[in-house]
Parts: sequence; C-alpha cells; structure tokens
Amino acid sequence: PAEVDLAVLEAAQSTNDPKEAKDAQVHEFWPLWKLTLMALPQLGVQVMWIILGSNAAPYLKHLGAPDFLATLNNIAGPVTGFFMGPLVGSWSDRSTSRYGRRRPIIIGGLISTMLAGILYAGSEKALPHGAAIWLAAPMYWVLDVTINIFQTPFRALVSDKAATEQQVPMQAVFVITISVGNYIAYSLMKIYDDPTSHMLELMLIVFVINILCVGIMMIVARETPFVRPADAPKESLCSPVINIVRSVKGMSAAFFFLALVQCFVWLGNGTWAMYGQQWFTSNVFRGDNSDAATQEEKDAYGKGVDAYGTGGQIRSGVQLVVSLALLAVLIYTHFPKKFLYAPFLFTGAVFTLLASFAVGHASAFAIVCFVFSILPELACFAIPYGLVARWNKEAENEGKTVSTALQMSLLNCCITVGQQVSTLSLTLFETSLTLQDSLTAIFIVAGMAYAVAGTGALFLKEGSETVAK
Repeated sequence: PAEVDLAVLEAAQSTNDPKEAKDAQVHEFWPLWKLTLMALPQLGVQVMWIILGSNAAPYLKHLGAPDFLATLNNIAGPVTGFFMGPLVGSWSDRSTSRYGRRRPIIIGGLISTMLAGILYAGSEKALPHGAAIWLAAPMYWVLDVTINIFQTPFRALVSDKAATEQQVPMQAVFVITISVGNYIAYSLMKIYDDPTSHMLELMLIVFVINILCVGIMMIVARETPFVRPADAPKESLCSPVINIVRSVKGMSAAFFFLALVQCFVWLGNGTWAMYGQQWFTSNVFRGDNSDAATQEEKDAYGKGVDAYGTGGQIRSGVQLVVSLALLAVLIYTHFPKKFLYAPFLFTGAVFTLLASFAVGHASAFAIVCFVFSILPELACFAIPYGLVARWNKEAENEGKTVSTALQMSLLNCCITVGQQVSTLSLTLFETSLTLQDSLTAIFIVAGMAYAVAGTGALFLKEGSETVAK
C-alpha cells in the first residue's frame, strides 16, 4: 500500500475491536494498478474453468462413458459450488489467521487444486483405459471443491482493499482479467486436435499460469489479521452454516430478485461454457472422438475443436473491447445499471436462438453466434457484483456489519443453479434424443432463459436495500 502511517497500522493490528481495526486503516489507499495485480488469480482460474468446462463431458466420453453419463457428471460443479462458495466465504470473512483472512485460503486452495487436477487429468496414464474413468469421474468432483475454495476469496480480497469509488471499476477489471484468461485458454485448446487426449499436458500448463498469478498477488497484497472482539461468542464447526442463515435472513426481497435473474442468466452462460465445444464438434461439424468413431468423424471433431478455439479467441477480444467500454460507462456515467444490463441479456438471447434454429453446418455463422454469446457473461460479472461490492463498502463506512465474501459467494450460487438446470436438462434430453438433437434443445432453453433474465433485469432495484433490509 502507498504511504501507510506505521502507527496507524500498528493500532489496527493491536485493537481488540474489528470495527476499530477497520477504522484505523481508513487512510490506507491502494492504487488501481496494485488492485489489478491482486486480481490476477482470476485470470489463472478462468483458464482452468474454460479448459475443464469445455472438455469435461468429452473427456469422460473419451474414457468410455456414454453421452448421458458423461453429461450427468457435470453436476459436480454446480453441486459443490452451491455449498462450498458460501461456506468458504463465511469462513474467510471470520478467519483470524495471522496471515490474513483471504490469502491462506487462496494458497491452500491452489495446492489442493493442483493435487486433484493431476489425478484427474493423469487418470488415463495412471490406469488402464477401461479403469481410468473410475478415477477421473470422482476426482472431477474433488477438483470442483478445491477450485471453489481457491477462487472464493479473490473478489473479497480486492473489495477489502478498494475504496468506495474503486469498487465498480475493479469489478470491471475482473471482467477484463477474465477475458484475457479466456483467450489464453482457447489458444491452448487449439494446440491439439483432440484436447481430451492431452488433458495432463494442458493441466500442467494451467497450473504454471495459476502459480505465477497467485505469486504476483502474494507479493503485492498485504492483510491485517482480523481480531475477534474479546466478548465475541466462540464459534463451532457449525458456525459458518449458522452465519449463512443469519446473513440470508437479513437480506431483502430485492436481493433475492437479483439472484433469480442471475440464475436465468447462468442457465444460458452455463450452456455455452459447458456444451459450446460439443455443439461445434457434434452439431456444426458432425464429429466424434469416441473409440468407435471413423477417421472421418475424428477429423471432423478436430476441425470442430479448432473452430471453437478460433471463435473463443475472437470472443475473448470482443469481451475485452466491450469490457473496456462498459468500464468507461460505469465510471463516467450515472446511467441506470438495469437499463445497461438488460440489452446485453437480450442480445445473448437472440444469438443463442439463432444458434439453435439457423446455424446448421455453417461454421462461420456458428462462430458469430458463439462470439456474441459472451455479452451476457461479461455484463453479469461486472454489473451485479460491482453493485453489491459498492453497497457493502457504503454500509461498512457507515459502521454497519457486512459480509462481503459471503454475499458475493451467494451470487456465485446463482451460477451453480443455472449450470445445474442446464446439465440436468441436457442429461434428460440425452436419455431419449441423439446428442445432436439434445444440444439443439438445450440451446433453445438457454435462449429463452436469457430472454426471461433480460426482462427481469428491467425491474431490478439499485439502492442499498438490495443487500440488506
């Protein structure tokens, strides 16, 4: 931090009152460039999510799972994320570690993610082909748990250090960071015609990226340990759950409406993120990567992966440009956020429905639809999180008790709900339809979900009552 008075910092560290500790640091100011470096771990974890999400079902299919079971295993992410996000958020908010509330959890999450990732991606090399799936499938669940532990404190760490006027710009910085991570991930997948045959190599590259990002964050970030009041009640193992229930009870109907909108948004986002590559390889190019596939089908699969990677690179560039424009609008205008959010969602609805009904085997058209489907995702990462961060900072400055990490993790739960609906719906479709027809059906559902979310966004409230009563 820039020019921190040592006496002030020592007073913050020695006080027994966490509110006084926070007040003591009120003059500590972190420049935007340092906050941006602290946001770098989001880049690394985004690379990981894109590699895993795009290849999860194809990888299990490559190991021998039928289509519907390969898809069903994707419920791991939504199920673990729904529970782990709030629990880790609550734990992080109340951690009294001498190293701070956020950084120890980030480091522990990274180490456990690397261990789980090696077992998942290396299952085919560790076990015979027919047996590898019995290691890969459960390790995918473990991996989802560890990544959720790893990523939950990212935004809260930045929010802790950012001033009120920096909250919305920093959430937009996260969107820019994510777009760069996306570009790197899509570029990595273009290295191989069939990424599922090279999962271990890809994961090792991903881990190197994450180590670098977290290392930079650790060099820049500094945390003052949270000191519990002397008269505070002791916390049990059930305390995080109790704290979550108490916090949720204090939130208004307006916040839950925002959460509902986010659920619909992520039904659409989740469909593109988890099944976009399959749509390219199976529907647009009619390819297949299973052992029973012909060489022609395997070649077509490789072309589909390459087109998906190319579309992803362009998509990331569009995401970066639009994110910068969105950043400028958020900083320099007072345009109502709901009227900014809704058009992004309606645009996603149009291009997702076009992907369902109009693309056929036109690869260029498929890439166009894929590129513009990013608009709802970048908006939903910037606008809702930025609003919640700002409201919490304002409430904190007024002396009110806030739980930033928990509230953001509750928004993350909306991601898992939308993804869960998408995965279970596609699994249901695959029990009676071909993979191609099932993918068409789930993209229709996704387009309709974007339309519903866009309509709901028009009725969002923007005052601080969105967070608490």
